[in-house]
Amino acid sequence: MKNSNLSFFDEMQLGAAATGAAATGAASVREIYKTYNQWLKNVPHHQLDSKRQEAELLFRRVGITFNVYGDDDGAERLIPFDVVPRILAAKEWAHLSAGATQRVRALNMFLHDIYHEQNIIKAGIVPASILANSQYRPEMFGIDVPNQIYAHIAGIDLVRTSESQFYVLEDNLRTPSGVSYMLEDRKMMMRLFPELFRQYPIAPVDHYPQVLLKNLRAVAQSGVQEPTVVVLSPGAYNSAYFEHAFLAQQMGIELVEGQDLFVRNNAVYMRTTQGPQRVDVIYRRIDDDYLDPLVFNASSMLGVPGLLSVYRNGGVTLANAVGTGVADDKATYIHVPAMIRFYLGEEPILENVPTYELSKKEDLAYTLAHLDELVVKEVQGSGGYGMLVGPAASKQELEEFRLRIVSSPASYIAQPTLALSTCPTLVEKGIAPRHVDLRPFVLSGKTVTLVPGALCRVAMKEGSLVVNSSQGGGTKDTWVLEEDVVTPSRQKANQAEEVTC
Repeated sequence: MKNSNLSFFDEMQLGAAATGAAATGAASVREIYKTYNQWLKNVPHHQLDSKRQEAELLFRRVGITFNVYGDDDGAERLIPFDVVPRILAAKEWAHLSAGATQRVRALNMFLHDIYHEQNIIKAGIVPASILANSQYRPEMFGIDVPNQIYAHIAGIDLVRTSESQFYVLEDNLRTPSGVSYMLEDRKMMMRLFPELFRQYPIAPVDHYPQVLLKNLRAVAQSGVQEPTVVVLSPGAYNSAYFEHAFLAQQMGIELVEGQDLFVRNNAVYMRTTQGPQRVDVIYRRIDDDYLDPLVFNASSMLGVPGLLSVYRNGGVTLANAVGTGVADDKATYIHVPAMIRFYLGEEPILENVPTYELSKKEDLAYTLAHLDELVVKEVQGSGGYGMLVGPAASKQELEEFRLRIVSSPASYIAQPTLALSTCPTLVEKGIAPRHVDLRPFVLSGKTVTLVPGALCRVAMKEGSLVVNSSQGGGTKDTWVLEEDVVTPSRQKANQAEEVTC
């Protein structure tokens, strides 16, 4: 899906450019990219492409693949990896980190509220219709969870439109994925281009698994001194299975499937060669519907019969909690700024994308009249599916989507087509700008923590605004700088180090 009518912010070069233009021309380069740009000018395209091919080979050997549900061939794919990093200044990251932390704090308070007193509904800030959302789980009403944390791992999707403007595109609070690419992309960049890590003060991300494990242990039920934590996966056929196995291995804990666990005496046990071992915290990567066949989907073979009963009685902690999906629904997203004001008494640090609620007559009428200018999304859609990018759609696609909207307006929201920022990207013809987004991962335990890095997704197709891997998007390493400017003294020191080595 393309949009060639928008001007956009190029994160490397000052001023707007076309998405097919070279990124290393004579335009003024932003300060944080100057050192990299100078390095890039001296590296031939064929050398970068060779490094890209090396990365692809290594990723395939490690097994960093995914499959797209519904594909006829069922073949596993590599997510394209771009060897050109995205660079964020320290002050930019400080702003994003504060905004994402604020947002997740408010969302956790919202989840606790709607499963207890429902004060935000009584105050008329969020409509009672939210309780009819399919992701709202009445089974969780009145249940207290450790530290009142529901979203232990949250992925906040951000897009940039100017030097200073970032928007929150959506919140991912059910089973957010992609952090393994953040970690593996960094390892790959350090292997392929070690010299660059002597030129820039890049904040590390490799401690993420230890921070995650610490936070998971912190939300075990009270009285548990040495909690046993496991990762619960649907199995090897899941599109994110590599990540499940990777995170379990990196944290040094067991990767289990539903058949490996059983319930006895208000506790969950794991089958081991030494006999049953009690499990205290389950980092689950299975959707609510498949967690417990006795409560949700009776045909599920992925979950653990009786798990919800133990959870409700405080015998085990689930991360993320059952029922978090209601908070990352796109119909809920609209109200997050008001949640921040209501629960925290603060103004939102990060703004939402302006959004039309199609359940409202005036918003519906405006959207139908301007369908070719807007992006329309299903409120419970994900992965780039169930959406329309109006400026890129054909007349037939517009009319077909119009009928879908009219038949169920409340199932959709609409937003203006944002001019997503671009970053330099290695493509077949050389280096060219491509649109990107950013997903930092917010961890909540006793404290709220962000590792200084993120999953950066890039739309590899020229002009495309859709970055999802299922739609052909790739990833690139995100460098958060510990200092905003690479000083000449640092560069001289690095050059001296290279000479002595």
